[in-house]
Amino acid sequence: MQGFRVLPSVDQFLVADTGKALVERHGRTAVLAAVRARLEAMRAAIRAGEDGGALAARLPDLVAGDLDAAARSALRPVLNLSGTVLHTNLGRAILAEAAIKAATEAMANPLALEFDLDGGGRGQRDDHLRGLLRELTGAEDATIVNNNAAAVLIALNTLAQGREAIVSRGELIEIGGAFRLPDIMARAGARLVEVGTTNRTHPRDYEGAIGSDTGVILKVHTSNYRIEGFTAEVPAPRLAQIAGKAGVPLLNDLGSGSLADLAAWGLRREPTVAEAVAEGADLVTFSGDKLLGGPQAGFIVGRRDLIAAIDRNPLKRAVRLDKIRIAALEATLRLYRDPDRLAERLPTLRHLARPQAEIAAQAARLAPLVDAALAPHGFTAAPCDCASQIGSGALPVDTIPSAGLRLTTAAGPGAGGDAPDRLAARLRALPQPVIGHIGGGALILDLRCLDRDADLLDALAAL
Repeated sequence: MQGFRVLPSVDQFLVADTGKALVERHGRTAVLAAVRARLEAMRAAIRAGEDGGALAARLPDLVAGDLDAAARSALRPVLNLSGTVLHTNLGRAILAEAAIKAATEAMANPLALEFDLDGGGRGQRDDHLRGLLRELTGAEDATIVNNNAAAVLIALNTLAQGREAIVSRGELIEIGGAFRLPDIMARAGARLVEVGTTNRTHPRDYEGAIGSDTGVILKVHTSNYRIEGFTAEVPAPRLAQIAGKAGVPLLNDLGSGSLADLAAWGLRREPTVAEAVAEGADLVTFSGDKLLGGPQAGFIVGRRDLIAAIDRNPLKRAVRLDKIRIAALEATLRLYRDPDRLAERLPTLRHLARPQAEIAAQAARLAPLVDAALAPHGFTAAPCDCASQIGSGALPVDTIPSAGLRLTTAAGPGAGGDAPDRLAARLRALPQPVIGHIGGGALILDLRCLDRDADLLDALAAL
């Protein structure tokens, strides 16, 4: 058995061809640290009785593997076969090609972001989106911030700092990450006034709560849950009448916010932004990276005087958008000018509107190929029906008929109850992770969001 002497020194490793190649690829500092760490571990292994020669032979591959692992970003592309189209933990909407191109150009070039090309003076970055938002929503004016929570925050801070904000108890939502609307209202400096009960709120509840210190009435679209049964809420048009009579602005937070009627593609209707504006809300807030299908952003549309007040708020600079997202949003919004081709060009809508028959045909086509890839690892694949969700709080109890692959252990039912979890972990560890969901004692790969068969087969080849 060979000992310490067969291990190369750090200098010997660096001047060898393998070391030179690694330095060229990763830099001298990183290679030095990796080699030293591996040599220290190998000396400890030799002291424990392992053979130095065998360890020395593995050193180049081990160091290369360590460096590759350290260089690999955790923020890497995955295959979203989870069955949730707008998966918050997977980055929500996939951008359209036009948006990707616009963002790439914005990254690579100086832009007239806040520069008036006609007059040569300073311009406003929101002007690149303002006209499109007015056109698509029917609002008098618009402003943009970095997400919808920020949109609600700055709107409340502008309208109701040090004053009261009236909201129904049934609309005091909690969104992902345990962010609660009452907490956002408190940070905005507004005093929360709850009206009604959890399941029933009436016009008289709002009318009785309005006083001289009321700064805003807030209506929240409960997009991430639904209360059913003995319920009542005040519709936005009636609430707009109450607010208008009292001279108090109405802020309608739509959450996901859609610019198109989803029913046109066979999905259940969500209130559109244009409808919320037409119903009389003074301000409407909504997201950019959910049903709209763009990058993360928060939009505020509505009365010109209120938008101007929001733009003067010092918070606006703290929550403004950068040039990359503005460019991508402009390209995304332009797609809505051509509704006939919107589903072809916007990945979110394309995935949501994809017919089940088309997905089932893909599952039947892929099943024998995936089964062959999994067989050496003790698993089988078969086509199955399943149900997709929109995700990100939109239509929380609605599902869309879909199809996919049911992955089970080849040993049959009851053989190793943790087998689906083990397989899910292996698929997450692939160079391009594959994300499914576990149900009915199997790992389900919902194919709704799989655009190309080859993407899944290439990912599984790394098993």
